[in-house]
Amino acid sequence: MTKHNIDYQIFAEKLYETTLEAGRKIMAVYAKDFDVNYKQDASPVTEADEAAEAIILRDLQEIAPGIPIIAEEQASSGNIPEVADIFWLVDPLDGTKEFIKKGTDFTVNIALIENGQPTFGIVYAPALGRMFVAKDPNHAVQMDIREGRFIGAEKPISVRDVPAKGITAVASKSHRDSKTDAFLEKLGVTDIVGAGSSLKFCLVAAGEADIYPRFGPTMEWDTGAGHAVLKAAGGTVINPDGTAFRYQKPGFHNGFFIANGKVIF
Repeated sequence: MTKHNIDYQIFAEKLYETTLEAGRKIMAVYAKDFDVNYKQDASPVTEADEAAEAIILRDLQEIAPGIPIIAEEQASSGNIPEVADIFWLVDPLDGTKEFIKKGTDFTVNIALIENGQPTFGIVYAPALGRMFVAKDPNHAVQMDIREGRFIGAEKPISVRDVPAKGITAVASKSHRDSKTDAFLEKLGVTDIVGAGSSLKFCLVAAGEADIYPRFGPTMEWDTGAGHAVLKAAGGTVINPDGTAFRYQKPGFHNGFFIANGKVIF
């Protein structure tokens, strides 16, 4: 195993401001008219995606110069470094479609992957003023933000016991499918909350929902930070066959997964 200087506390302290800066840049673009371009896979990209990624890459290279970075826009242009046992995953603007529609469910995502599992992560929803952080593998918090500044103290978060009234599932706003609906029906879900981006992981982590199944394609940078937060809050992300959901897969492509609080199925 390669030796790296890992200090989660320092990462958190330094990357809070990085994430806020990326969020400010995103919201500045959000407030105006902007162009939408399309990548080879037909997914949209805006100047907000690219500017936020540049901010994050700049700071990650400064605080952890020896750790390779897999970032969405860099990867889309073919810039994919070799990775071993540890690397960063960056999605500077998850939920670009929501962003383009002037919705609010988009997030900034930074995750550290060690030996196939996320150990640190930040998910920031700048339009909602909510930041979720896996400060280390076993400690998740939420912070409120107004006008780009933290309000009050950080609040520990953890997954909840399933309420007596039944299971609340969170599902994609733009990627619902029949397989997801069938899974939720089989579970006997009583309430479904629609959400975009990596917020879905965070709603389960914060005890606002119980389970998030995904039976569609995603990339590792879409899930790494949210997975880190949910895992640190006591939840799990598994493959549909019950095995552990791991990272550093070929092409950084994800298979199907189930992000879960305490639902037994």
